[in-house]
Amino acid sequence: MITGHSPAGHVTQLDLYPRGWSKSLKVPDTSFRSVDVTRVRGDEQSRAADCAAAEEPLEVRLHGRPFAVVMRTPGADRELAAGFLFAERVLTDAAELGTIEHCTDPAATRPENIVNVTLTGGTPARIEHMLAERRQVTTNSSCGLCGRLTIESLRTAGQPIDASWSVSRSVLSSFPDSLRASQRTFDATGGLHAAGLFTADGRLDDLAEDVGRHNAVDKVIGRKLMREALPLSDRVLFVSGRTSFEIVQKAFLAGIPVLVSVSAPSTLAIDLAMETGMTLVGFVRGTSFNVYAHPERITM
Repeated sequence: MITGHSPAGHVTQLDLYPRGWSKSLKVPDTSFRSVDVTRVRGDEQSRAADCAAAEEPLEVRLHGRPFAVVMRTPGADRELAAGFLFAERVLTDAAELGTIEHCTDPAATRPENIVNVTLTGGTPARIEHMLAERRQVTTNSSCGLCGRLTIESLRTAGQPIDASWSVSRSVLSSFPDSLRASQRTFDATGGLHAAGLFTADGRLDDLAEDVGRHNAVDKVIGRKLMREALPLSDRVLFVSGRTSFEIVQKAFLAGIPVLVSVSAPSTLAIDLAMETGMTLVGFVRGTSFNVYAHPERITM
């Protein structure tokens, strides 16, 4: 069980539903805000109110020390931190995750934008080593991990994927509409990416939204990590937008055999999918799509 600490110091069970969410998985109101716009329609223009997806920095601290700053859409911050640290190989198993809690420092200007992560069994020397070798950079909402792990290093980071199950063409084609129908914040803003985990028969198991594709992936994988549900060897990951090296990397580390996208993969993403045994599908439009790696898991 993952625990957190209240300001009074009492240990409590970590709430897996982010602040502002209910257990019916309602979208947090911090994920977007109202803005004033000028709408132009042909020769006419008018003032109106619209909704824009929120983007704010999240400072991830490791044992109280600054580790990284991630630009994200507020909501599912604990899951995002867990997924991010998992992809960075700071932790490799749910058992290594001690607590994830929002900042309770009264002197902090925006405590809701700070999370502190503690590891179980993390020696002071190991923590110092990780902090020392960490490049102090801000990860923006579009670039992901900027290729910090190479294909060569990933060969030793996990076992090649050898899942033998398959997904039918008709089920695969249903993913975009199924995911889109569940994107509640997108309905309000029109400006968020999403990542969804599907079963082989097309059931949507979980999803997350964010201004960044890689953040959405971190959130959905991080949630499974916190529930001790990795590896995701029986799930398909479907993402909006293009598929980058980082997206394939995250899916591989989570043990996901099939990765599907509505847009194009990069050449490095294709290379990594081929190397790791992952099925990579892109340009899903209706009943059309391209399979870039390991097509044997797609039944036509």
